[in-house]
Amino acid sequence: MSAPVQAAYSYCEAVTGQQARNFAYGIRLLPADKRQAMSALYAFSRRVDDIGDGSLDPQAKRERLESTRDVLTRVRSGAVAEDDTDPVAVALSDAANRFPIPLDGLDELIDGVLMDVRGETYETWDDLKAYCRCVAGAIGRLSLGVFGTQPGARGTERAAEYADTLGLALQLTNILRDVREDAANGRTYLPSDDLAKFGCSAGFHEATPPPGSDFTGLVHFEVRRARALFAEGYRLLPMLDRRSGACVAAMAGIYRRLLDRIERDPEAVLRGRVSLPGREKAYVAVRGLSGIDARHITRQGLGGRA
Repeated sequence: MSAPVQAAYSYCEAVTGQQARNFAYGIRLLPADKRQAMSALYAFSRRVDDIGDGSLDPQAKRERLESTRDVLTRVRSGAVAEDDTDPVAVALSDAANRFPIPLDGLDELIDGVLMDVRGETYETWDDLKAYCRCVAGAIGRLSLGVFGTQPGARGTERAAEYADTLGLALQLTNILRDVREDAANGRTYLPSDDLAKFGCSAGFHEATPPPGSDFTGLVHFEVRRARALFAEGYRLLPMLDRRSGACVAAMAGIYRRLLDRIERDPEAVLRGRVSLPGREKAYVAVRGLSGIDARHITRQGLGGRA
């Protein structure tokens, strides 16, 4: 690997370590080449997200997002030189040459962030699911391009579907965790049908639930939905090699435990950000690396069941 490409990857790994502790915790279980590729994907995704979450006016955000899409066009066409001034483009271009990464997934991510810029809201779960597939399901499919599947593994024709579903599970967990923060930023992601059903249409602007609402019922309803998505997405694990499976199990396991905490104390998400201590993340990583989760799923027959 040339010095400029190595420097580009180092930059992406630094961004990942600083901005995405849960993600960084998972990908440290990967061999160096896959870890670098995942860091390049994260750094590009972080750039897209930062534009969407930034303070620019909507028109400026749209222009910035389209210019970011132009970077993808350059990567696809092989027009990014090793000494390009954009280290994320350099790293992503190298990663795309090393692995069969479906770069269209990054276009989907941009589309999803444009939905945020437009201030879209979601009436039904199907509506929200379309958004989640853009901003998270696509990341699952991109990651699968780096991980690959094991030769001879059963059911690999559905691997991309399971990776997508696991991304949805993580995103729905994020949405539950961040309801108060999103409300402060003028965003509501949970389906309006669900909010109305549980008397929560007034939103989440205080450290206590809306008066007269069944906030606990709403959270438990969405937790059950997320658990079903995790159960489906976990069928991917037996299809991956040991270290890729450990990475996925660690990241998904961290979010599963966040979901457990939210379920035990639903109002905690209104008081602040729910997180896991480092020792608990380490335990999840050890479980993933040992293959416990993948073996458990295989014993249940999930790995090969349609």
